[in-house]
Amino acid sequence: MLPPLPVIELVELEDLTPPAAPGGFLRLRRQRFRVRDPEGRLGDPFVYDRVERAALDAVVVAAHYRDATGTRHVYVRSALRPPVHLRPLASRPLPEKATLGALWELPAGLVEPDECSAEGLRRSAARELGEETGFVADAAELQGLGPATFPSAGVIGERHHFFHLEVRPAERGHPSEDGSVLERGALVVALPLPTLLAAVRAGDIEDGKTEIGLRRLAELP
Repeated sequence: MLPPLPVIELVELEDLTPPAAPGGFLRLRRQRFRVRDPEGRLGDPFVYDRVERAALDAVVVAAHYRDATGTRHVYVRSALRPPVHLRPLASRPLPEKATLGALWELPAGLVEPDECSAEGLRRSAARELGEETGFVADAAELQGLGPATFPSAGVIGERHHFFHLEVRPAERGHPSEDGSVLERGALVVALPLPTLLAAVRAGDIEDGKTEIGLRRLAELP
């Protein structure tokens, strides 16, 4: 068992947030804090930057099926991620692939403000499944795939909420997409789960949420 976490309190001293740029997707929050430890002692003041956005959390969906041999196949799709593609040369401790920024991912997307509930998360997962793979599903059919995680806790308070659904390949339609330029023309493929896990180990699948979803799916009966 893990020991109890220490109770650490952030005491805000000052809000230093700069004016938001018009039309921006993300907002920088800059605040000055002190930390109060469990004994009530206050640490030195410090400034901390974090990122906010209107739709904070995201859903991650593993759509899968078993073939005639009982092997589970999982749908993944290609994605271009500009922050990865634009990694500064000076920040690269190791050489990068020529395809830097192009990733294989499980379907995923942001939770809209009106989907911030347990039932809303399933609606969000069903919506993203249709937009990114072409499968139409009732929200109630989506099953949880373990607890939510914080993918980048030092920068943003976003949680990833994981779901899975057993699908019938013949029922897959054309992905409706969400209108984003970055979603157009994505390649959607279904591959055996052991193959995808081997790709994780080889570094061919580099997306963290996808690795978590695939490993959790492998633990299912």
